[in-house]
Amino acid sequence: MTPIEMFGLLIVAHAIADYPLQGEFLAKAKNRTAPLPGVPWQQALGAHSLIHAGFVGLITGSVWLGLAEFVAHWITDDLKCRSKISFNTDQAIHAACKAAWCAITLIGAH
Repeated sequence: MTPIEMFGLLIVAHAIADYPLQGEFLAKAKNRTAPLPGVPWQQALGAHSLIHAGFVGLITGSVWLGLAEFVAHWITDDLKCRSKISFNTDQAIHAACKAAWCAITLIGAH
């Protein structure tokens, strides 16, 4: 797979994980500033981040990049939920992470 193909797949996977697979429940429950009663926000944010990590791990073939995605996605979404960054900044960071995973994969292949 070329780096461009990998990036394309990572962006498609991001769109799937951030929209239909997140759904209204996780979108609301992951927010520590307005948690859903009885739902630990950490569990919801962890589940959402894990979905993203799984896609990255499967597409790149790297458990380590999946773990990096988990951490990066958690931090980025938590910042967005706490209104420290905007929605557009959140999405730009996610896309930049996908580009970084491709670059790391390309560097590691040589």
